[in-house]
Amino acid sequence: MNRLFCFGLGYSAGVLSRRLAAKGWSISGTATTAEKAEALKQHGYEAFVFDGRERDSAIADALSRSTHILLSIPPGEDGDPAYRVYASDIAASPSIAWIGYFSSISVYGDSKGEWVDETTPPGPVTDRGKRRLDAENAWIELGRASGKTIVVLRLPGIYGPGRSAIDQLRAGKARRIFKPGQVTNRVHVDDIATATEAALGLASGIHVFNVTDDLPAPPQDVIAYGAEILGVPCPPATDPTDASLSPMARSFYAESKKVSNARMKNDLGVKLAYPTYIEGLKAIATS
Repeated sequence: MNRLFCFGLGYSAGVLSRRLAAKGWSISGTATTAEKAEALKQHGYEAFVFDGRERDSAIADALSRSTHILLSIPPGEDGDPAYRVYASDIAASPSIAWIGYFSSISVYGDSKGEWVDETTPPGPVTDRGKRRLDAENAWIELGRASGKTIVVLRLPGIYGPGRSAIDQLRAGKARRIFKPGQVTNRVHVDDIATATEAALGLASGIHVFNVTDDLPAPPQDVIAYGAEILGVPCPPATDPTDASLSPMARSFYAESKKVSNARMKNDLGVKLAYPTYIEGLKAIATS
């Protein structure tokens, strides 16, 4: 039986897990609290609480029985918590053949709005991007040393039901951030699951994919389109240096780039359900 263990069985990993469970996969994973772990158990998953610091022998035992590992916890100042605590268990597991890592397009840094792809040398400019690149490299080295397949999936802004411009507008919390020349990238959570599922069958080696949609676009256009299809007023434009924005939110506007998904389509055969935010927001608005 195929057994998937997810470090961070949350929004994105959860969509993939539901698909795989329906196909007979065994699903295990971690949550940050006992309440969240209990909610995962209600789906029939084996769930554990992971605080990012302490090794749990029960998690180590689950890893020894897993065939696939998905890493969906962002690295902190002291690195990737799953790597720091469980790298040796993962490397030593005879059953684990495949390791997937949800990284970020922030590893590319700022290209001044020009196109980048997987052959573009990483050049992160934010602490967040630098930590992601360090985590990528750590897992890649583990894969090379242990002979396990490593798949790095570089993700842009993630949206979907419950987490979209439509939801923000309906809640009255949408911000239309405007910076001249700014271009951002995004992907629907369902398409992340599609790409990840397609990558599960990759042969041994190191694989890197950008998992993004077809249309990099100014972020203010996304909010404006959401307001249009809902028939609500468009929020006023806000400068990205606005003090009310969180430091993380402001960091997104330190970079402008267009990210190519050609390798994902060509090598994995992925057909996006939501090739642009237009299809994605329409589906959410009418669901």
